Amino acid sequence: MKELGKSFVYAFKGIAYCIKNERNMRIHSVFAVYMFSYLLIYDFFEITRTQFAVLAMATGAVFAAEAINTAVENAVDLMETKYNKFCKAAKDAAAGAVLILAITSVAVGIIIMYQPEAFKKLFEYYRQKPLMLAVLILSVALSCVYIFGIKPDKKEQKGDLK
Repeated sequence: MKELGKSFVYAFKGIAYCIKNERNMRIHSVFAVYMFSYLLIYDFFEITRTQFAVLAMATGAVFAAEAINTAVENAVDLMETKYNKFCKAAKDAAAGAVLILAITSVAVGIIIMYQPEAFKKLFEYYRQKPLMLAVLILSVALSCVYIFGIKPDKKEQKGDLK
């Protein structure tokens, strides 16, 4: 049982590493927070439980792919001592897989959440509540700081994880 607990600790450390060191993981997380916040807090969009599950699976797949991409890039960087076209191809293919999933996930989101009436209600909500619009603008500014303001730890990137 102790080993099982350790495996969860290592997994959470891996997620934290990705968030801290991968800007794209932070971008994915911001978009996910906004999307799920609008779906769970407000009633602008009408979606079924199945549609919600599809959105959750698509989002989880993008996060998983980004983590795998990070693992591939770090493993290749560890082994690569000079330029190698196969190392580059492996890193490019892993990044391409994330892009494919991200594009597919956005398409799934558009298919499910394309509800013009919901967007009209959303815009009307912010028009009637300027304070909430200010909160949204502030949250977008803070999200930008979160995405672009975190600098990777150079020790972690050189393999000195503890």
